[in-house]
Amino acid sequence: MLEDSFGREVTGVRVSLTDRCNFDCVYCHNEGLGDTRGPMEPGDDEMSTDDVIRFLEVAREFGVGKVKFTGGEPMLREDLEEIIRRTPDEMETSLTTNGTFLPGRAEALREAGLSRVNVSQDALDPKAFAEVTNSGAYDKVLEGVEAALDAGLDPVKLNMVVFEATAGYVPKMVEHVAENDGLQLQLIEYMPELTGNPEWAIDIQRVHDWLEEQADEVEIREMHGRRRYWVGEGMVEIVDPVENPSFCANCHRVRVTHEGFLKGCLNRNDDLRPMGEMTKPEIRTAFRETVANRVPYYGEYMIQNDDGEWEINDRYIDDQYIDA
Repeated sequence: MLEDSFGREVTGVRVSLTDRCNFDCVYCHNEGLGDTRGPMEPGDDEMSTDDVIRFLEVAREFGVGKVKFTGGEPMLREDLEEIIRRTPDEMETSLTTNGTFLPGRAEALREAGLSRVNVSQDALDPKAFAEVTNSGAYDKVLEGVEAALDAGLDPVKLNMVVFEATAGYVPKMVEHVAENDGLQLQLIEYMPELTGNPEWAIDIQRVHDWLEEQADEVEIREMHGRRRYWVGEGMVEIVDPVENPSFCANCHRVRVTHEGFLKGCLNRNDDLRPMGEMTKPEIRTAFRETVANRVPYYGEYMIQNDDGEWEINDRYIDDQYIDA
């Protein structure tokens, strides 16, 4: 297992299969890119099925035990089931999706080897959902969640981005997962670093404090020190990386873009590293170099100045994109 210079082992990878998405969420930094008519073959700018598998086989050589497939919307890839089926047996597979293509495919994904699924759901009201996602697919998402549960992909984790427009929906979402078996809720702090509009951000500590009052039990996970709140039978977890050095210090994932670039940090695009022609020797070299150069975003790449504001560490000011 590879370890970076900050002592962080890489135990998982997140692989983006496409930047295309049939939603146009207001908080997203890609805004519904590309041809979204339905699942199709990989595009010219997307890794092929063989490329993805070759990378995963190399990652497994280095002891990586988990892979999460993401997008865009990864279910716009018609080869998703094949990718999951060919993923090394020793790797746990999970998927992040908006859920609209789960009806009719959830069972096949489970049979292919998918272990878990995260479904983006930012509200329980069709109008509110449409305002956030610029999509009229509310009913299809609910159908997708049910299809995942029926296929045995439980617990289904509902991803909700918490910002100014959605914060008021949190209590109803917590009640929803507390009353419905097989559902969990993951509240994700809005990240202005990726999307801009810092005025949309809220104080996530207020959500922690409210959940503390509602919870029957609170536990802290080893991963990122995340807090889990048990409300009745429902579990609510908060992902709060913004201005959080402790979160970054416990990051154990490397990311892969849909074009086939490795990156050591979700928040940065100046650490992209190509994997060449995607041969195994090239992938091994790029993977080792990416891990060796991983840097915690907060507390190292970003540091606080005398006024308590976060700014780029001088030692990284001259770093530019790695030449592809």
